Amino acid sequence: MTRQATAVWNGSGKDGAGHLSTQSTILNQTQYSYKSRFEEGAGTNPEELMAAAHAGCFNMKLSFVIGAAGFTPDSIETKCGITLGDGAITKSHLVVKAVVPGMNAEQFKTAAEDAKANCPVSKAYSSLEITMEATLA
Repeated sequence: MTRQATAVWNGSGKDGAGHLSTQSTILNQTQYSYKSRFEEGAGTNPEELMAAAHAGCFNMKLSFVIGAAGFTPDSIETKCGITLGDGAITKSHLVVKAVVPGMNAEQFKTAAEDAKANCPVSKAYSSLEITMEATLA
């Protein structure tokens, strides 16, 4: 399976701007720029998209791991922060909160660590430091 996205950039790195579109069109000429990446400008940026990918993939993997352990999550919410500094993306930090009836904290911790290590995006981000805070509600 292959998924596609297209990026278009016009102008210089600091003064130019671009847009991103995805195959599904969920992003359809979505604006990005220096200001949206390094300041507080309107639009998205690569790090925000990386964070969304990691949080979404992690949640799906964790749901599968919890299911394999015999439980069904009511909800899993993950916030991901991607760190960019000195011209390099260095870290992905996951903060996960879940409601899983019948599952104890140790079982949840084991499942969360499994998902962190084995979701496809974590594997793709293997050159990054990946950290996690996991809370079972």
